[in-house]
This record gives sequence, structure tokens and C-alpha cells, in this order.
Amino acid sequence: MSSTTDSGKVYHRECTGPALETVQQHAHDQDITLFAGCFCPFVQRVWAALEYLQIPYKYYEVDPYQKPQELLNVSPKGLVPALMLNAFNPPRALNESTCHPRLSRRVRLIASKSTHRSLFPPDPYAKALVRLQSDHINRTLVPAFYRYLQAQDPEAQISGEKEFHVAIQSLVELFERAEREVGGTGLWVEGGDLGWADVVVGPWIFRATNVLKHYREFEMPRGTKFEAWLRRLFEHPSFKKTCSSEELYLDSYERYAFNRPNTSQVANAINSGRGLP
Repeated sequence: MSSTTDSGKVYHRECTGPALETVQQHAHDQDITLFAGCFCPFVQRVWAALEYLQIPYKYYEVDPYQKPQELLNVSPKGLVPALMLNAFNPPRALNESTCHPRLSRRVRLIASKSTHRSLFPPDPYAKALVRLQSDHINRTLVPAFYRYLQAQDPEAQISGEKEFHVAIQSLVELFERAEREVGGTGLWVEGGDLGWADVVVGPWIFRATNVLKHYREFEMPRGTKFEAWLRRLFEHPSFKKTCSSEELYLDSYERYAFNRPNTSQVANAINSGRGLP
């Protein structure tokens, strides 16, 4: 680890860098309000999807740890992201779950009827392969990320690093399967466009390059195709516009790296061996 003591850094409450510019461009009322937390990866994947699908929205930063009433009105557990659909009377609310992403499905449905853009390939079999990729990300890769980051014992950290590497490699194998069988999906293939699996995994892969690198000296897997995929993902405008500066992530994730008590509902679930909320 680059730091052996918890310095007591606190999470940020406002985006920085390119993400802040995007927030400022989405400060006015729209039919959709995105309730967000600047450091949250679950927020980032819905946010990047909204950007790619070109759905008008208002970005509304909330403190998910203080759980203001306005957030609880749309997300009873106080989790972000959450959407307020203002075109309905009364407005309707949707909130995200890592295992049951109703919010993400709603975003895709809105896009299919308005902007006619999609993060999924049109072919049914290719679409099924993308769902396999996203299922692996949600059920395996994301929990492995948190177990690795929250591990305090050196042996547990070594085990966590191996588990996270295996999860990434398994995702690569799913990408390669799609390439063999349907010509590839998303940004894995050169000339491809942002896809659903890219959006679903991107926030954690991005944090692996800064948070895990800083706190666990993690090194990403090597490989020409994998590294090319990373470049395409991180440079894609819809993803890049939702990224803050490195300092925001290092400060905000210190509490995970030292496994402070009650860091978050996600952290508590990992510590207790339960599924993510």
C-alpha cells in the first residue's frame, strides 16, 4: 500500500474535472432528474448511459450518507442513483439496485422511444451474450473489487488481488467469445461503439486504475487487445465526461481502503458476506 495509516479523508460532495463541466451543462429542469453522488460508480454507469443515449436530464447532487428527504422520496433506502420522472403527474420514481437494475432498463426504454439510440446490439443472440457479460460483472467482478479494496490482512489482500484478476480475465473471455461468435460487442472490437457491458463495468475498471493502484498497488492485466479496449473506454466521450479528477476518488475511497465502520451499505454487505444491496 502507498499509505499505511488512515488520514481521515472524507468523501467529496461535488464533481471535479470533466464531470463537473457535464454537471454544469445539466443544471436545468428536465423531464428526468438524476439523483447522484459524485464518487459513486453505480451512479456513473447510469450517468454515462444517459450521456450516450442523449436523453435530456437534470443532474442533482445529493449526499447519500446524510440521506436528505428529497432523496428518500425517490429512493427509500437512500441509495443512488435514482431517477425522478417528472413528466408524470404525480412524478414517478425509480431507484437502482446492483442485482435488479430496473432504473437502467427504464433509461434504455426511454431512449428506444425518443432518441432511438441503444447500448445493445440488435441481434438477439448478441444481445444475450451482452447480458451474460453484464451478469458476470454484477455478480462477480463488482463484489471482488470491494473485497479486495476492503481487505486489511495482507493474505486477504493477496487473495483479493487474485480474485479480481480472475474476474477481469473471465470478462475478457466473455468478450472474446462474443468476438468469435457474433463479431464482437461494444468497444472490445476496434471500430466498435460504447456498449452495455462497457457502461456496466467501466466505473470499476476506471477506479482500479486509480483507487486500487494507489491503495493496493494494483496493476491492470497486460495484453494488446485489453489495453486497446481500456483506451477506447476511457477516451469515449460519454464515459470521459462523467469522470472526475483522481483526487476525488483517492479521497472518497480512503474509507473503503481502511474499512472504516459503516462506510456504506455496500461495504457493510461485503463485510458480512451478504449480497450487494
